[in-house]
Amino acid sequence: MIAVIIRTFIIYCLVIIFVRLMGKRQLGELQPGELVITLLISEIATNPVMDTSLPLANSVIPLILLVSFEILNSFLAMKSVKFRYLSDGKPITIIRNGKLDRKNLKKLRFTINDVTSALRQKDVFDIKDVQFAIVETNGTLSVLLKPEKRNSTPKNYDKPEKNTGMPCEIIVDGKIIKANFEDCGITENEVLSKIKYENIEQKEILLMTVDSSKNYYIITKREC
Repeated sequence: MIAVIIRTFIIYCLVIIFVRLMGKRQLGELQPGELVITLLISEIATNPVMDTSLPLANSVIPLILLVSFEILNSFLAMKSVKFRYLSDGKPITIIRNGKLDRKNLKKLRFTINDVTSALRQKDVFDIKDVQFAIVETNGTLSVLLKPEKRNSTPKNYDKPEKNTGMPCEIIVDGKIIKANFEDCGITENEVLSKIKYENIEQKEILLMTVDSSKNYYIITKREC
């Protein structure tokens, strides 16, 4: 019994430390890889507690390796946009300008029932009210309603909200994201011209977004 208590305490302390090292996220916000690591950690951690005949090192070493791999993966994802997309995937637009993107629905193996169910969980009961809907890399759905369906604020009681579309990420960590150009109707030449006009080097841009009305927003690495 004493051995079980000691083993449980050691494993508990290690798991708490490892979880803190990997960062804080709610279960629903985990990327697929992070969820797999979390499940593996819980499975491996219980083995020496349930079976005291197993050496404690049989669980400690795999736990250390798994957490090390996850930290390395996170570090590489921070340094490389391409690796980030390879590891976590990309957000996929399933409703664009109020129209279903059947090609992306097939890619995700989503049925129309899956879409309407996900929209209802966002308190959207009529698909025609949606301007953009995006399936994020963790499987959650982000929804942008059409301007006339968005909640009014004191600033726009007397006039309808202007339709600026969905802000698109066109530069992330100094890398141009051409895949997002279509959603905002922009070209690479326009992006490069804006950078030149702002007198900023592309590699110094942490984030650059633009909406369909050509409203730009830029955050440089020096600002962070």
